Amino acid sequence: RHTVFLHISKGSECDNFTDLDFRECFIGTNLYVKLLLYTRANLDCGQELSHNNFLAQPLFNLTLPTTMVIHGYRPTGAPPIWVDHIVRLLAAQEDMNILVVDWNRGAANLNYFTAVTNTRSVAANISAFIQKMQDNGASLSSVHLIGVSLGAHVAGFVGATLKGKIGRITALGYKGSLGHIDFYANGGADQPGCPKTIFSGKSYFVCDHQRSVFLFLCALNKTCKFTAYPCSSYNDFLDGRCLQCESLRPVPCPVLGEMFWLATLTQGASCKKTNYRVDMVTWNQFTRWGIVVIKLHSGKKVIEQYTATRMLAQFDEDLHPVQKISIRFITGNMIGPKYKFRLLRLRLTPLENSDRPLLCRYDIILEENIEMSFRPMPCEESHLN
Repeated sequence: RHTVFLHISKGSECDNFTDLDFRECFIGTNLYVKLLLYTRANLDCGQELSHNNFLAQPLFNLTLPTTMVIHGYRPTGAPPIWVDHIVRLLAAQEDMNILVVDWNRGAANLNYFTAVTNTRSVAANISAFIQKMQDNGASLSSVHLIGVSLGAHVAGFVGATLKGKIGRITALGYKGSLGHIDFYANGGADQPGCPKTIFSGKSYFVCDHQRSVFLFLCALNKTCKFTAYPCSSYNDFLDGRCLQCESLRPVPCPVLGEMFWLATLTQGASCKKTNYRVDMVTWNQFTRWGIVVIKLHSGKKVIEQYTATRMLAQFDEDLHPVQKISIRFITGNMIGPKYKFRLLRLRLTPLENSDRPLLCRYDIILEENIEMSFRPMPCEESHLN
């Protein structure tokens, strides 16, 4: 038996992700599916894999797991900025074949519905390829599909074509119920830090949608554990009713990325959250939609949380005792008068540390976009329930 080590250097001829210009997107592109192979031996140099003669590529090892990364709609024709990151992070998990499914010719069209129509053909192409892999000895259980946006639809179609025998499908940026566990970051809608108005330009349309990709990258990178809680509704979660995982016992609360590779269970860095239930009683007659930014101060430490007028606030660090609270009311209002918001009562209830006192403040006038700071006071007996 001979062991052969193969390394592809940057000087070798590499195959790159298709990069199209706006003119091509405007005219429209015909579908072409390119499979770019990356392994630990060629992370910097993708190799296009033949759909029919893939065994001729020595880097493609059917005895290893295969992960296929499928992008979504590309209105500008530019390559996704996250492709290189996800390839490297996947390779760091274990030795595997990483196939980037480049269907930019087909996804890059000004007409979104043209790209939607093409997803069926992309799925048929990938399904046929995986079937050939199986015919040559690969196990379907060793195949993992990661689909982003319309790519998630493609992955779902492939899974259905192969009668659910694919080992794993990860759908990112897909709001519907699709998998064994569906993770909804921040409720699966508006994401913290993303623009709230159309005046922000392109980021207004893509920021929330792309957040799932970057959360997934963080999970692979083991920089932080994103713990999820089973809950009947997002409103129940915001009310602080779903901070336990009793229904899953003896299995612990699911963590994004943990069920992807077991390495995350032992090597993942823990980012402990401190949870407060925020109760606000307002005086204003009419409801105003906006964001309330809350900061907790303890000496020189300051931690910040964006919250709505009724929600569970999660802070990245446990500060005790809390010496000062800062609060700011934001509506995204660009024109017109500045609004005022009157809080008759603000109460923060620590949910993990029931022995700690509740933090209260009464009769606060907030002016839009102006931060107000104050020391918390003991809650009155009539407001403890």
